[in-house]
Amino acid sequence: MIEFILNNELINTDLPSGSILLDFIRSEEKLTGTKIGCREGDCGACTVLVGSINKDGSIDYKSVTSCLTPIASIHGKHVVTVEGLNIPNQLSTIQSIFKENNATQCGFCTPGFIVSLTGYSFNSETSILGILDSVSGNICRCTGYKSIEKAGIEISGVLIDNNTNGNISNLIRNKFIPEYFADIPKRLQELGNRKQIINKGIIVGGGTDIYVTDADNIQNTEINLIGYNNDFSKIRIENDICTIGAGITPSDILNTKELFIYFPELVSFFKLISSKQIRNMGTLGGNIVNASPIADLSIFFLALKSNLTISDKNGRARLVLLRDFFKSYKNIDLQDGEIILNLSFKLPEKNQHFNFEKVSKRTHLDIASVNSAFCISISNNNKITDISISAGGVAPIPLLLKNTCAFLKGKVLSSENIRKAHCVLKEEISPISDIRGSEEYKRLLLRQLYYGHFIKLFPEIISISDIK
Repeated sequence: MIEFILNNELINTDLPSGSILLDFIRSEEKLTGTKIGCREGDCGACTVLVGSINKDGSIDYKSVTSCLTPIASIHGKHVVTVEGLNIPNQLSTIQSIFKENNATQCGFCTPGFIVSLTGYSFNSETSILGILDSVSGNICRCTGYKSIEKAGIEISGVLIDNNTNGNISNLIRNKFIPEYFADIPKRLQELGNRKQIINKGIIVGGGTDIYVTDADNIQNTEINLIGYNNDFSKIRIENDICTIGAGITPSDILNTKELFIYFPELVSFFKLISSKQIRNMGTLGGNIVNASPIADLSIFFLALKSNLTISDKNGRARLVLLRDFFKSYKNIDLQDGEIILNLSFKLPEKNQHFNFEKVSKRTHLDIASVNSAFCISISNNNKITDISISAGGVAPIPLLLKNTCAFLKGKVLSSENIRKAHCVLKEEISPISDIRGSEEYKRLLLRQLYYGHFIKLFPEIISISDIK
Protein backbone atom coordinates (compact mmCIF):
# COMPACT_ATOMS: atom_id res chain seq x y z
CA MET A 1 0.00 0.00 0.00
CA ILE A 2 1.36 3.40 -1.01
CA GLU A 3 0.19 6.36 1.07
CA PHE A 4 0.81 10.04 0.46
CA ILE A 5 -0.93 13.39 0.56
CA LEU A 6 -1.95 14.76 -2.84
CA ASN A 7 -2.62 18.47 -2.43
CA ASN A 8 -5.01 18.40 0.56
CA GLU A 9 -6.19 14.78 0.23
CA LEU A 10 -4.81 11.58 1.79
CA ILE A 11 -4.24 8.97 -0.92
CA ASN A 12 -4.01 5.20 -0.55
CA THR A 13 -3.31 3.07 -3.61
CA ASP A 14 -2.43 -0.53 -4.38
CA LEU A 15 -0.99 0.28 -7.80
CA PRO A 16 2.39 -1.33 -8.58
CA SER A 17 5.16 0.71 -6.99
CA GLY A 18 6.68 1.31 -10.43
CA SER A 19 3.58 3.16 -11.67
CA ILE A 20 4.20 6.63 -13.07
CA LEU A 21 3.04 9.54 -10.92
CA LEU A 22 1.90 11.64 -13.89
CA ASP A 23 -0.53 8.96 -15.05
CA PHE A 24 -1.92 8.53 -11.55
CA ILE A 25 -2.49 12.28 -11.16
CA ARG A 26 -4.27 12.65 -14.47
CA SER A 27 -6.06 9.31 -14.96
CA GLU A 28 -6.89 8.29 -11.40
CA GLU A 29 -7.36 11.68 -9.74
CA LYS A 30 -8.46 13.65 -12.85
CA LEU A 31 -6.08 16.53 -12.04
CA THR A 32 -5.36 17.50 -15.63
CA GLY A 33 -3.59 20.77 -14.90
CA THR A 34 -0.42 18.68 -14.85
CA LYS A 35 0.28 18.29 -18.56
CA ILE A 36 1.64 15.39 -20.62
CA GLY A 37 4.46 16.68 -22.76
CA CYS A 38 7.65 14.90 -23.77
CA ARG A 39 7.50 12.05 -21.20
CA GLU A 40 11.28 12.27 -21.02
CA GLY A 41 11.77 14.93 -18.36
CA ASP A 42 12.75 17.53 -20.93
CA CYS A 43 9.86 20.00 -21.11
CA GLY A 44 8.72 20.52 -17.50
CA ALA A 45 5.01 20.63 -18.36
CA CYS A 46 4.35 17.82 -15.87
CA THR A 47 6.23 19.46 -12.97
CA VAL A 48 4.89 18.87 -9.45
CA LEU A 49 6.27 19.55 -5.99
CA VAL A 50 7.22 16.72 -3.66
CA GLY A 51 7.57 17.58 0.03
CA SER A 52 9.50 15.39 2.47
CA ILE A 53 9.51 15.89 6.22
CA ASN A 54 12.85 16.62 7.88
CA LYS A 55 13.96 15.50 11.34
CA ASP A 56 13.20 18.96 12.73
CA GLY A 57 9.61 18.76 11.48
CA SER A 58 10.07 21.16 8.59
CA ILE A 59 9.14 20.25 5.00
CA ASP A 60 11.62 20.18 2.14
CA TYR A 61 9.81 20.80 -1.16
CA LYS A 62 11.47 19.95 -4.48
CA SER A 63 10.22 20.25 -8.04
CA VAL A 64 10.23 17.02 -10.07
CA THR A 65 8.98 15.89 -13.46
CA SER A 66 6.11 13.56 -12.68
CA CYS A 67 6.49 11.74 -16.02
CA LEU A 68 9.67 10.09 -14.69
CA THR A 69 8.61 9.73 -11.07
CA PRO A 70 7.74 6.22 -9.81
CA ILE A 71 4.82 6.40 -7.44
CA ALA A 72 6.84 4.53 -4.81
CA SER A 73 9.14 7.55 -4.48
CA ILE A 74 6.33 9.72 -3.11
CA HIS A 75 5.29 7.20 -0.41
CA GLY A 76 4.84 9.13 2.85
CA LYS A 77 5.28 12.52 1.17
CA HIS A 78 3.26 15.55 0.06
CA VAL A 79 2.64 15.93 -3.69
CA VAL A 80 1.46 19.32 -4.95
CA THR A 81 -0.01 19.87 -8.41
CA VAL A 82 -1.01 23.24 -9.85
CA GLU A 83 -4.55 22.63 -8.55
CA GLY A 84 -3.15 22.35 -5.04
CA LEU A 85 -1.84 25.93 -5.27
CA ASN A 86 -5.24 27.48 -5.83
CA ILE A 87 -6.35 30.04 -3.25
CA PRO A 88 -10.16 30.37 -2.87
CA ASN A 89 -11.70 33.18 -4.92
CA GLN A 90 -8.42 34.72 -6.05
CA LEU A 91 -5.16 34.07 -7.85
CA SER A 92 -2.08 33.23 -5.87
CA THR A 93 0.66 35.87 -5.83
CA ILE A 94 2.69 34.00 -8.43
CA GLN A 95 -0.34 33.41 -10.67
CA SER A 96 -1.25 37.10 -10.40
CA ILE A 97 2.26 38.25 -11.31
CA PHE A 98 2.23 35.90 -14.31
CA LYS A 99 -1.06 37.43 -15.46
CA GLU A 100 0.12 41.01 -14.99
CA ASN A 101 3.29 40.36 -17.00
CA ASN A 102 1.47 38.53 -19.82
CA ALA A 103 3.74 35.57 -19.06
CA THR A 104 1.39 33.01 -20.58
CA GLN A 105 0.36 32.50 -24.19
CA CYS A 106 -1.13 29.15 -25.21
CA GLY A 107 -1.03 28.16 -21.53
CA PHE A 108 0.20 24.60 -21.97
CA CYS A 109 3.50 25.18 -20.17
CA THR A 110 2.11 27.62 -17.60
CA PRO A 111 1.20 25.09 -14.85
CA GLY A 112 4.76 23.76 -14.86
CA PHE A 113 6.23 27.25 -14.55
CA ILE A 114 3.83 28.17 -11.73
CA VAL A 115 4.66 25.00 -9.81
CA SER A 116 8.43 25.40 -10.27
CA LEU A 117 8.37 29.04 -9.17
CA THR A 118 6.21 28.18 -6.17
CA GLY A 119 8.72 25.49 -5.26
CA TYR A 120 11.47 28.11 -5.31
CA SER A 121 9.51 30.28 -2.87
CA PHE A 122 10.24 27.69 -0.15
CA ASN A 123 13.96 28.56 -0.28
CA SER A 124 15.29 30.46 2.71
CA GLU A 125 17.44 32.60 0.42
CA THR A 126 16.15 34.37 -2.69
CA SER A 127 18.00 35.70 -5.71
CA ILE A 128 17.18 36.52 -9.32
CA LEU A 129 19.68 33.94 -10.57
CA GLY A 130 18.18 31.32 -8.27
CA ILE A 131 14.62 31.95 -9.35
CA LEU A 132 15.57 31.81 -13.04
CA ASP A 133 17.44 28.55 -12.44
CA SER A 134 14.31 27.12 -10.81
CA VAL A 135 12.60 27.16 -14.22
CA SER A 136 15.62 25.95 -16.20
CA GLY A 137 13.73 22.69 -16.78
CA ASN A 138 10.55 24.36 -18.06
CA ILE A 139 10.15 24.96 -21.79
CA CYS A 140 7.73 27.52 -23.25
CA ARG A 141 6.57 26.32 -26.65
CA CYS A 142 5.43 29.83 -27.60
CA THR A 143 8.90 31.22 -26.73
CA GLY A 144 7.48 33.80 -24.35
CA TYR A 145 10.63 33.76 -22.26
CA LYS A 146 11.16 37.50 -21.77
CA SER A 147 7.75 37.98 -20.17
CA ILE A 148 8.32 34.87 -18.02
CA GLU A 149 11.72 36.25 -17.02
CA LYS A 150 10.13 39.59 -16.06
CA ALA A 151 7.55 37.74 -13.98
CA GLY A 152 10.28 35.70 -12.27
CA ILE A 153 12.26 38.82 -11.38
CA GLU A 154 9.14 40.45 -9.93
CA ILE A 155 8.36 37.30 -7.92
CA SER A 156 11.92 37.38 -6.54
CA GLY A 157 11.42 40.98 -5.47
CA VAL A 158 8.14 40.22 -3.71
CA LEU A 159 9.73 37.32 -1.82
CA ILE A 160 12.60 39.55 -0.69
CA ASP A 161 10.43 42.58 0.15
CA ASN A 162 8.08 40.48 2.26
CA ASN A 163 10.94 38.64 3.96
CA THR A 164 9.26 35.27 3.43
CA ASN A 165 12.49 33.27 4.01
CA GLY A 166 10.78 30.11 2.77
CA ASN A 167 8.62 30.01 5.90
CA ILE A 168 5.24 28.35 5.33
CA SER A 169 3.38 30.84 7.55
CA ASN A 170 4.92 33.78 5.70
CA LEU A 171 4.11 32.24 2.32
CA ILE A 172 0.49 31.66 3.35
CA ARG A 173 0.17 35.24 4.64
CA ASN A 174 1.55 36.61 1.36
CA LYS A 175 -0.77 34.41 -0.73
CA PHE A 176 1.95 32.27 -2.32
CA ILE A 177 0.32 29.05 -1.10
CA PRO A 178 -3.13 28.16 0.33
CA GLU A 179 -3.78 27.78 4.06
CA TYR A 180 -3.93 23.98 4.13
CA PHE A 181 -0.12 23.90 3.83
CA ALA A 182 0.05 24.85 7.52
CA ASP A 183 -1.25 21.41 8.54
CA ILE A 184 0.98 19.39 6.20
CA PRO A 185 3.98 18.99 8.59
CA LYS A 186 1.77 17.43 11.27
CA ARG A 187 -0.05 15.24 8.75
CA LEU A 188 3.21 14.00 7.22
CA GLN A 189 4.59 13.26 10.68
CA GLU A 190 1.58 11.07 11.39
CA LEU A 191 1.90 9.42 8.00
CA GLY A 192 5.60 8.79 8.54
CA ASN A 193 4.94 6.95 11.78
CA ARG A 194 3.21 4.18 9.85
CA LYS A 195 5.21 4.35 6.62
CA GLN A 196 6.62 1.05 5.43
CA ILE A 197 9.63 0.87 3.19
CA ILE A 198 9.00 -0.41 -0.33
CA ASN A 199 11.99 -2.53 -1.27
CA LYS A 200 11.16 -5.32 -3.65
CA GLY A 201 11.54 -5.75 -7.39
CA ILE A 202 13.96 -4.16 -9.83
CA ILE A 203 16.43 -1.68 -8.33
CA VAL A 204 15.75 1.93 -9.37
CA GLY A 205 17.69 5.05 -8.46
CA GLY A 206 15.71 8.15 -9.39
CA GLY A 207 14.09 6.79 -12.54
CA THR A 208 15.37 9.55 -14.81
CA ASP A 209 17.11 7.11 -17.14
CA ILE A 210 15.09 3.90 -16.89
CA TYR A 211 11.72 5.64 -17.28
CA VAL A 212 12.93 7.15 -20.53
CA THR A 213 14.29 3.94 -22.01
CA ASP A 214 12.03 1.24 -20.53
CA ALA A 215 8.91 2.87 -19.05
CA ASP A 216 6.47 0.41 -20.63
CA ASN A 217 8.04 -2.53 -18.80
CA ILE A 218 8.82 -0.81 -15.51
CA GLN A 219 5.58 1.00 -14.78
CA ASN A 220 3.55 -2.17 -14.20
CA THR A 221 6.07 -3.81 -11.87
CA GLU A 222 7.27 -3.54 -8.29
CA ILE A 223 10.52 -1.65 -7.77
CA ASN A 224 13.19 -1.27 -5.09
CA LEU A 225 14.09 2.40 -4.64
CA ILE A 226 17.59 2.76 -3.24
CA GLY A 227 16.72 6.24 -1.99
CA TYR A 228 14.62 4.69 0.79
CA ASN A 229 17.72 3.06 2.27
CA ASN A 230 19.57 5.50 4.52
CA ASP A 231 22.86 3.76 3.76
CA PHE A 232 22.57 5.00 0.18
CA SER A 233 21.55 8.55 1.06
CA LYS A 234 24.43 10.02 3.03
CA ILE A 235 27.41 12.24 2.25
CA ARG A 236 30.34 11.91 4.66
CA ILE A 237 33.58 13.88 4.80
CA GLU A 238 36.19 12.25 7.05
CA ASN A 239 39.99 12.47 6.99
CA ASP A 240 39.95 14.34 3.65
CA ILE A 241 37.88 11.57 2.04
CA CYS A 242 34.42 12.32 0.69
CA THR A 243 32.01 9.39 0.49
CA ILE A 244 28.76 9.86 -1.43
CA GLY A 245 25.94 7.32 -1.22
CA ALA A 246 24.58 5.87 -4.45
CA GLY A 247 21.13 7.31 -3.73
CA ILE A 248 22.37 10.89 -3.45
CA THR A 249 21.12 13.37 -6.07
CA PRO A 250 23.05 16.26 -7.66
CA SER A 251 20.88 18.62 -5.60
CA ASP A 252 21.97 16.81 -2.43
CA ILE A 253 25.59 17.38 -3.43
CA LEU A 254 24.89 21.07 -4.09
CA ASN A 255 23.30 21.37 -0.65
CA THR A 256 26.46 20.05 1.04
CA LYS A 257 28.14 23.35 1.90
CA GLU A 258 31.38 21.71 3.07
CA LEU A 259 32.13 20.73 -0.53
CA PHE A 260 32.28 24.37 -1.59
CA ILE A 261 35.56 24.70 0.31
CA TYR A 262 37.10 22.27 -2.17
CA PHE A 263 34.97 23.09 -5.22
CA PRO A 264 34.19 26.85 -5.13
CA GLU A 265 32.58 26.66 -8.57
CA LEU A 266 30.39 23.66 -7.79
CA VAL A 267 27.18 25.58 -8.55
CA SER A 268 28.34 26.62 -12.02
CA PHE A 269 29.60 23.09 -12.71
CA PHE A 270 26.35 21.42 -11.68
CA LYS A 271 24.12 23.91 -13.47
CA LEU A 272 25.49 22.29 -16.63
CA ILE A 273 24.02 18.99 -15.43
CA SER A 274 20.45 18.75 -16.69
CA SER A 275 17.69 20.89 -15.11
CA LYS A 276 16.58 21.73 -11.58
CA GLN A 277 13.88 19.04 -11.67
CA ILE A 278 16.19 16.27 -12.88
CA ARG A 279 18.94 17.30 -10.44
CA ASN A 280 16.33 16.84 -7.71
CA MET A 281 15.56 13.29 -8.91
CA GLY A 282 18.47 11.51 -10.59
CA THR A 283 20.92 9.58 -8.41
CA LEU A 284 24.68 9.21 -8.48
CA GLY A 285 24.42 5.41 -8.58
CA GLY A 286 21.89 5.46 -11.39
CA ASN A 287 24.03 7.81 -13.46
CA ILE A 288 27.05 5.55 -13.10
CA VAL A 289 25.25 2.23 -13.65
CA ASN A 290 23.53 3.58 -16.76
CA ALA A 291 27.07 3.74 -18.18
CA SER A 292 26.35 6.44 -20.74
CA PRO A 293 29.58 7.57 -22.45
CA ILE A 294 28.52 11.17 -21.77
CA ALA A 295 27.18 10.82 -18.21
CA ASP A 296 28.07 14.10 -16.52
CA LEU A 297 28.54 12.71 -13.01
CA SER A 298 30.70 9.84 -14.27
CA ILE A 299 32.95 12.29 -16.10
CA PHE A 300 33.08 14.62 -13.10
CA PHE A 301 34.13 11.92 -10.64
CA LEU A 302 36.47 10.09 -13.02
CA ALA A 303 38.85 13.03 -12.89
CA LEU A 304 38.88 12.78 -9.08
CA LYS A 305 40.18 9.19 -9.23
CA SER A 306 37.10 7.92 -7.43
CA ASN A 307 36.47 4.46 -6.01
CA LEU A 308 33.20 2.55 -5.96
CA THR A 309 32.14 0.33 -3.08
CA ILE A 310 30.10 -2.56 -4.48
CA SER A 311 28.16 -5.03 -2.36
CA ASP A 312 26.70 -8.43 -3.23
CA LYS A 313 23.41 -9.81 -1.89
CA ASN A 314 25.22 -11.35 1.09
CA GLY A 315 26.68 -8.00 2.13
CA ARG A 316 30.22 -8.73 0.97
CA ALA A 317 31.82 -5.52 -0.31
CA ARG A 318 34.59 -4.88 -2.80
CA LEU A 319 36.33 -1.74 -4.09
CA VAL A 320 36.56 -0.91 -7.79
CA LEU A 321 38.21 2.11 -9.35
CA LEU A 322 35.60 4.09 -11.26
CA ARG A 323 37.91 4.14 -14.28
CA ASP A 324 37.90 0.30 -14.32
CA PHE A 325 34.13 -0.01 -13.79
CA PHE A 326 33.32 0.76 -17.43
CA LYS A 327 34.43 -2.17 -19.60
CA SER A 328 32.86 -1.46 -22.98
CA TYR A 329 29.73 0.23 -24.25
CA LYS A 330 27.03 -0.27 -21.57
CA ASN A 331 29.09 -3.14 -20.13
CA ILE A 332 30.07 -2.62 -16.48
CA ASP A 333 31.84 -4.46 -13.68
CA LEU A 334 28.66 -5.34 -11.79
CA GLN A 335 27.64 -8.96 -11.28
CA ASP A 336 24.15 -10.36 -10.71
CA GLY A 337 22.95 -9.44 -7.22
CA GLU A 338 25.54 -6.68 -6.79
CA ILE A 339 24.78 -3.03 -6.18
CA ILE A 340 26.84 0.14 -5.82
CA LEU A 341 26.80 1.35 -2.22
CA ASN A 342 28.79 4.55 -2.57
CA LEU A 343 31.51 6.48 -4.34
CA SER A 344 34.53 7.93 -2.56
CA PHE A 345 37.43 10.20 -3.49
CA LYS A 346 40.22 12.17 -1.87
CA LEU A 347 39.31 15.82 -1.61
CA PRO A 348 41.52 18.23 -3.60
CA GLU A 349 44.49 19.74 -1.75
CA LYS A 350 45.66 23.35 -1.92
CA ASN A 351 48.04 22.72 -4.81
CA GLN A 352 45.36 20.96 -6.85
CA HIS A 353 43.09 22.59 -9.40
CA PHE A 354 39.79 21.18 -10.68
CA ASN A 355 37.54 22.13 -13.59
CA PHE A 356 34.50 20.74 -15.40
CA GLU A 357 33.29 21.73 -18.87
CA LYS A 358 30.42 20.64 -21.08
CA VAL A 359 29.22 21.47 -24.58
CA SER A 360 25.68 20.65 -25.69
CA LYS A 361 23.20 22.03 -28.19
CA ARG A 362 21.51 23.92 -25.37
CA THR A 363 23.32 25.31 -22.34
CA HIS A 364 20.84 23.76 -19.91
CA LEU A 365 18.59 20.73 -19.92
CA ASP A 366 20.53 18.87 -22.57
CA ILE A 367 22.75 15.85 -23.00
CA ALA A 368 26.40 16.62 -23.67
CA SER A 369 27.94 16.42 -27.10
CA VAL A 370 31.30 16.33 -25.32
CA ASN A 371 32.13 16.92 -21.66
CA SER A 372 35.38 16.87 -19.73
CA ALA A 373 36.76 17.16 -16.19
CA PHE A 374 40.29 18.05 -15.17
CA CYS A 375 42.28 17.74 -11.95
CA ILE A 376 45.93 18.76 -11.77
CA SER A 377 48.60 19.16 -9.07
CA ILE A 378 51.50 21.58 -9.57
CA SER A 379 54.74 21.68 -7.56
CA ASN A 380 56.56 24.85 -6.47
CA ASN A 381 58.92 24.57 -9.44
CA ASN A 382 55.95 24.46 -11.83
CA LYS A 383 56.08 20.74 -12.54
CA ILE A 384 52.97 18.64 -13.01
CA THR A 385 53.10 16.18 -10.11
CA ASP A 386 49.75 14.60 -10.90
CA ILE A 387 47.04 15.04 -13.50
CA SER A 388 43.75 13.39 -14.37
CA ILE A 389 41.62 14.26 -17.41
CA SER A 390 38.32 12.60 -18.25
CA ALA A 391 36.23 13.01 -21.37
CA GLY A 392 32.76 11.97 -22.51
CA GLY A 393 31.37 11.60 -26.01
CA VAL A 394 34.68 10.56 -27.52
CA ALA A 395 34.71 6.82 -26.76
CA PRO A 396 32.24 3.97 -26.04
CA ILE A 397 32.69 4.60 -22.30
CA PRO A 398 33.32 7.55 -19.98
CA LEU A 399 37.03 7.85 -20.75
CA LEU A 400 40.00 8.62 -18.55
CA LEU A 401 42.76 9.95 -20.82
CA LYS A 402 45.50 7.78 -19.32
CA ASN A 403 48.10 8.23 -22.06
CA THR A 404 47.69 11.98 -22.19
CA CYS A 405 48.03 12.22 -18.43
CA ALA A 406 51.07 9.92 -18.41
CA PHE A 407 52.74 12.17 -21.00
CA LEU A 408 52.17 15.32 -18.94
CA LYS A 409 52.97 13.94 -15.49
CA GLY A 410 56.43 15.06 -14.33
CA LYS A 411 56.80 17.67 -17.04
CA VAL A 412 56.95 21.43 -16.64
CA LEU A 413 53.61 23.13 -17.16
CA SER A 414 54.22 25.01 -20.40
CA SER A 415 52.30 25.84 -23.56
CA GLU A 416 54.71 23.65 -25.54
CA ASN A 417 54.12 20.55 -23.40
CA ILE A 418 50.37 21.19 -23.42
CA ARG A 419 50.39 21.27 -27.23
CA LYS A 420 52.49 18.10 -27.43
CA ALA A 421 50.11 16.32 -25.07
CA HIS A 422 47.21 17.20 -27.35
CA CYS A 423 48.87 15.12 -30.07
CA VAL A 424 48.73 12.16 -27.65
CA LEU A 425 45.11 12.94 -26.83
CA LYS A 426 44.08 12.82 -30.50
CA GLU A 427 45.31 9.24 -30.74
CA GLU A 428 43.62 8.20 -27.50
CA ILE A 429 40.02 9.00 -28.44
CA SER A 430 37.65 7.33 -30.88
CA PRO A 431 34.51 9.45 -31.33
CA ILE A 432 31.77 8.45 -33.76
CA SER A 433 29.33 10.53 -35.75
CA ASP A 434 25.81 10.54 -34.29
CA ILE A 435 22.89 12.85 -33.56
CA ARG A 436 25.05 14.98 -31.26
CA GLY A 437 27.71 15.72 -33.84
CA SER A 438 30.14 14.32 -36.35
CA GLU A 439 33.41 12.65 -35.42
CA GLU A 440 35.30 15.72 -36.60
CA TYR A 441 33.10 18.04 -34.56
CA LYS A 442 33.58 16.02 -31.39
CA ARG A 443 37.33 15.98 -31.88
CA LEU A 444 37.23 19.75 -32.22
CA LEU A 445 35.06 20.11 -29.12
CA LEU A 446 37.39 18.03 -26.96
CA ARG A 447 40.36 19.99 -28.28
CA GLN A 448 38.69 23.20 -27.17
CA LEU A 449 37.72 21.80 -23.77
CA TYR A 450 41.22 20.37 -23.23
CA TYR A 451 42.87 23.71 -23.90
CA GLY A 452 40.05 25.48 -22.09
CA HIS A 453 40.95 23.75 -18.82
CA PHE A 454 44.49 25.14 -18.98
CA ILE A 455 43.44 28.59 -20.20
CA LYS A 456 40.94 28.95 -17.37
CA LEU A 457 43.21 27.68 -14.59
CA PHE A 458 46.60 28.91 -15.83
CA PRO A 459 46.02 32.04 -17.96
CA GLU A 460 49.54 33.25 -17.20
CA ILE A 461 50.97 30.16 -18.94
CA ILE A 462 48.67 29.53 -21.87
CA SER A 463 46.23 31.77 -23.74
CA ILE A 464 43.88 31.50 -26.69
CA SER A 465 46.60 32.84 -28.99
CA ASP A 466 48.76 29.82 -28.10
CA ILE A 467 46.31 27.35 -29.64
CA LYS A 468 45.44 29.07 -32.90
